[in-house]
Formats: sequence, structure tokens, C-alpha cells
Amino acid sequence: MYTLEELFKKVQSLFENEEFVSEPKRLYEPIAYTLSLGGKRIRPTLLLAATDLFGGDIEDAAHAAIGVETFHNFTLLHDDLMDKSPIRRGKPTVYRKWDENTAILSGDAMNILAWRYFLKKPHVNLLEILRTFEKTSMEICEGQQYDMDFETRDDVSIEEYMQMIRLKTAVLLASALKIGALYANAPSEDIENLYNFGIAIGLAFQLRDDLLDAYGDVATFGKETGTDIKDNKKTILYLTALEKGDTEQRQKLRRLFSETPNNPTGKIQEVLNIYASLDIKSSIEKTISEMHATAEQSLLTIKRPETNKTALRQIAAKLLDRKV
Repeated sequence: MYTLEELFKKVQSLFENEEFVSEPKRLYEPIAYTLSLGGKRIRPTLLLAATDLFGGDIEDAAHAAIGVETFHNFTLLHDDLMDKSPIRRGKPTVYRKWDENTAILSGDAMNILAWRYFLKKPHVNLLEILRTFEKTSMEICEGQQYDMDFETRDDVSIEEYMQMIRLKTAVLLASALKIGALYANAPSEDIENLYNFGIAIGLAFQLRDDLLDAYGDVATFGKETGTDIKDNKKTILYLTALEKGDTEQRQKLRRLFSETPNNPTGKIQEVLNIYASLDIKSSIEKTISEMHATAEQSLLTIKRPETNKTALRQIAAKLLDRKV
């Protein structure tokens, strides 16, 4: 079994040894730039950890690990353009460093490149692997559309929001695990439980991200904070505040989330004041802890030695224990 540190180093070496720049350079340089920003590389690490968990050779799944991470970064590249986010991982986003058309086209190329990595090597489960990746790719687009739809709706429920983040965020984590397990020919029941583990940590990860957007430090978070409030996104914080607040607080929140001032600083602070008065941060922390417990229960049901699951538990802890 590989340790988590060894898996991270393996993923890092995969990207260090891969050449992403080709001709025409204006198409490929933004791809190389995006992938060079690093990030946590959680999805490829999960994929290799799942292969290793079931006794597979992680070299057999290495190309798929690159594919999953390339696809993930493609979604971020387009998300940044749609959200008009200027910073990603502490650096200018592609549309700001180049332009919007470049971000669209290079993002499209990254999507195609991700599929190319999956097709690099034959495997007995390749068809199921590709079907899993195809289903996940479409689900992520569905989640993104729901996310955009919610910006103009004032009746979004917490249940709808959880389904949206399941599609937009959690399914890719879960599918990375499933694909890694498929490369190791794992039993179908174990694959299902591993997928459920991924969904639970994915949901908790996004809730943590929502907290970080409101309360995180730009230097450690790697992007602007307060953007969800500025962009009128109905995150779990906003929806929980509507549920917990009194009539006056709900009316004020709805008014604030219908405004787009040129300088959003005052709006952001007003919203944060309401969140603080309702102790929203503690409420979301409790939900994250519950998701973590659900993930642990799914992991326990997988019929592999508990010591073999150490890397997955450590990844879950890294995802969920980020500080706000």
C-alpha cells in the first residue's frame, strides 16, 4: 500500500513529466498555465488511492488520473469565466491573463484532452470507465446550470442546493474513486460504497468551500472572498440564514441578494453581520461533521483491511478540516 505522501508525490510527478504546450501556442499555453497552478490534486490522488486500495497497479490508472485532473481544471477555467472570477489559486484566471475567447477555446481543448488521456490504454473495464466519466461530465454541466439558475430565483430550498452541489462538485470526487476502483477490478458492492464515500466528502468539501468564501483568508484560500455574496449566490449560508432568521432578517437578506452595487464591500459586511447574529458558521460546521460521519460509515462497509483505508481517511480529513 502507498502512503498518502507517496500518492501525492506520484501525482505531482505525473504532471511534472507531462508536456502540455504544443502548436498553436495560444491554444495550449493557457492549458499548461492552468495545470501548472497546481491546487490540491485531490481527484487524481483519490483515483490512484482507490486503485491501490483494491490491490491494483497505480501505473495502470496513471493516465486516467491525469485525465480526471485535466477535466476538473477545464471546468474551473470555464467557471471562472462565467463567474467573472479574477483570481484562481492566487494567480490571474485565464480569461483575465489572456481574454474570454481564449478561455473558451482552451477550455474546450482541455475537455477533449481529458478524454484523450482515458483512451491512452486498453482495459477490460474501459467501457464502464468511459460511461462513468461521460455521466459525470454531464452531471457537472447540469449542476453548473442549476447554480446559474439559482442566482435569479428567490425560492431555492436547502434540498435543491444540496442536489446542485452534489452534481457540480461531489460527483467528480466520487467518480474518480469509482474509476480508480474499476482499474483494480474491485467488487461492484465495494465500488458503490466507495462512490457513496466520495459523494459524502464531496458535499462536505463544497460546504467547507462556501464557508471559506465568506470567512477565508485570500492568502490561504487562493481566491477572492465574499464573491458568493457579491454575486447573489444562494449558498448553504444564505439558505440556512433564511431558515433561521426572523421576518426582518429574511427581508433584509432577500433585499441584499437582489442588489449589485458597484462597490459590494458594504453589502458583504451587512450579510456577514446577519450570518454572525444567527451563528450560521456553527450550523454549517455541524452539517460538515455529519457528512464526515456518513463518509466514514461508507468506508467501513468496504471489504478491505482498515489499515488499507488510511490514505482515503487522510484525504477526507484534509478536505474537511480546512480552516476558515
